[in-house]
Amino acid sequence: MSYRTAPARRAAAAVAVVAVVALSAAACGGTTKKSSSDSESASAGSGTKASASADPNAPVKKGLTIAYLPKQVNNPYFTISDNGGKKAVEALGEKYKEVGTSSGTDTAGQVSYVNTLTQQQVSAIAVSAQDPGALCTALNQARKNGVKVVTYDSDTNTNCRDAFVSQASAEDLGRTEVQLMAKQINNKGQIAILSAAQTATNQNTWIDFMKDELKKPEYKDIQLVKVAYGNDDAQASFQQTQGLLQQYPNLKGIISPTTVGIKAAAQYLSGSKYKGKVQLTGLGTPNDMRAYVNNGTVQSFELWDPAKLGALAGYTAVALASGQITGAEGETFTAGDMGTFTIGKDSVIVLGKPTVFDKANIGQFNF
Repeated sequence: MSYRTAPARRAAAAVAVVAVVALSAAACGGTTKKSSSDSESASAGSGTKASASADPNAPVKKGLTIAYLPKQVNNPYFTISDNGGKKAVEALGEKYKEVGTSSGTDTAGQVSYVNTLTQQQVSAIAVSAQDPGALCTALNQARKNGVKVVTYDSDTNTNCRDAFVSQASAEDLGRTEVQLMAKQINNKGQIAILSAAQTATNQNTWIDFMKDELKKPEYKDIQLVKVAYGNDDAQASFQQTQGLLQQYPNLKGIISPTTVGIKAAAQYLSGSKYKGKVQLTGLGTPNDMRAYVNNGTVQSFELWDPAKLGALAGYTAVALASGQITGAEGETFTAGDMGTFTIGKDSVIVLGKPTVFDKANIGQFNF
């Protein structure tokens, strides 16, 4: 099923246009950014939602520090999302900071930053995990020390955090990626997936749903030949795209559920003999993909609003640190003008439906 053949679904997927956010292309290893103010474990630790009770009428605490730890600093996607978080946190009168590694696969670096933030006694950490288990020992130590932990974009194991802010239903994302691709290749041919890191929780979850979707009878003539990994590195993703087409000369399409990967793949296809012949879809930002949609390299792709994702992580972190929520299923809280959100199973908070971008609507978005 394509969004083009399901207008009601597509209408429900609409999100608000966000303001222009400057994208930084330069990497900065070990960088700590501040605003205007300054290994695995099954143990949940003390001070978790299991041992606390929520007071939905509690006032927002003042003097909180909310630290963002993205998968990769200066990645354009996380620049957008974390700036959204900065705006939300500072609107509540709290302190914002961002720390992180320049590599999207440096899990040891992420662990080190968690330990440092715990020592600094920040109020909450919003982290996009590079690996579901590697951060658990450090995050649970942070929680034992009273630090609230919110994962966003990419989750940890559920016992390593207080809440997960999901960009959209993982099932919706995985299945719609296949539906978009199937429409573009007329339900027939070889396809490949160009993912980020092999350990990325969100990527692997979406890919599992893609594989399950492909089991349906209507996709019997579509063959998934390979899952490749570009490690959210532009050059590596470009080379992986080239390698896929050399290895599979009859390839009909590539799904890349990563903003770095889809842009790199589009760059390769746009300058090659495969432009318009090999279809490409996935998750990208309108500003990154506009030229490739307009020149015919890409028919359509999708994404949520990353600035709103970062903002919701910030509102969640402040609500947790203020005692308004604990992360228990059924609790509700208000996220500014984004409205009221309800915490679901496994302490998951879903931002909303993704938006499909194509030549007809991409000019309406600027992020």
